[in-house]
Amino acid sequence: MNLGDMIAPREAFGRALVAAGRDYDRLVVLDADVSRSTYTYLFEEQYPERFYEIGIAEQNMVGIAAGLAATGWMPFVSTFAVFAAKRACDQVRVSVAYPRMNVKINGAYGGVPTGKAGATHSSVQDLAVMRAMPNMTVITTADAVEVHKAVRAVLEYDGPVYLRTVRCPVPVIFEQDYDFEIGKAVALRPGDDVAILSTGMMTYKALEASDALAQEGIGARVVHIHTLKPIDEDAIVQASEETGRLITVENHSRIGGLGGAVAEVTSERAPCRLYRLGFPDTFIESGDDEAVFSKLGVNVENIVAKARDAVSGRLEKGSK
Repeated sequence: MNLGDMIAPREAFGRALVAAGRDYDRLVVLDADVSRSTYTYLFEEQYPERFYEIGIAEQNMVGIAAGLAATGWMPFVSTFAVFAAKRACDQVRVSVAYPRMNVKINGAYGGVPTGKAGATHSSVQDLAVMRAMPNMTVITTADAVEVHKAVRAVLEYDGPVYLRTVRCPVPVIFEQDYDFEIGKAVALRPGDDVAILSTGMMTYKALEASDALAQEGIGARVVHIHTLKPIDEDAIVQASEETGRLITVENHSRIGGLGGAVAEVTSERAPCRLYRLGFPDTFIESGDDEAVFSKLGVNVENIVAKARDAVSGRLEKGSK
């Protein structure tokens, strides 16, 4: 993988599982009849004896995974994020999170990019659901390199993890020697005028916005927050204290995701002007990914516009 290569995180996830299968002989993968979409079929091809096709029975799949974990296996369940966080929510809560079972959950097709599947498949509340789950670690990856690093880190971690991936190809932004650490944010651009805090596939848009703002003489710091729980509070506080202006950008509802998490931290430790770019309190319509992002204001142009407003003082009334 080279910088700028367009690779779908879902494909990177499948390949990361195959690579991990060589080193973790207790790793088993369960999928809910979407293995061709989540790319877990690649693991099935290499390790058929450690792959379980459960069918469209996500609740049952999570229960099976909890049982496997209780007997010493390392299960990674995979399905669309909307089903993992909603349809199987009770099983995740009672059978995985409550007893702190070593179950890993791949929430695929996170956010808007769902192949125009619309409201039923666009998972824009999953991070909020999983963040509120006691004992759950929540990670959302930015590119294919980070997916590979995160899968390894997740397998080394003892406890339940929700790992979110997306469907569409996104550019590689990290070098191969990138050091991924659960709970540790990554500073990608310097800047003291405003800080853009991004997560998941929105980080490459944040970098593009920072570059555009630099052409206008605005120093926009970019901090990539891949772990929403436990979140790197110190990185957020530092950005708040050093710039006084934060913009969060996410492929998720403004309620309960990155924006909500940052608001919680800053309100208690480092108050500042905060603007949250994410989806409004609405169901997502079907359409081209970028067209939907743009209609809902989650694009490079709007990041740049909000940064200009923040620096000029037009956002002084606080977060929105």
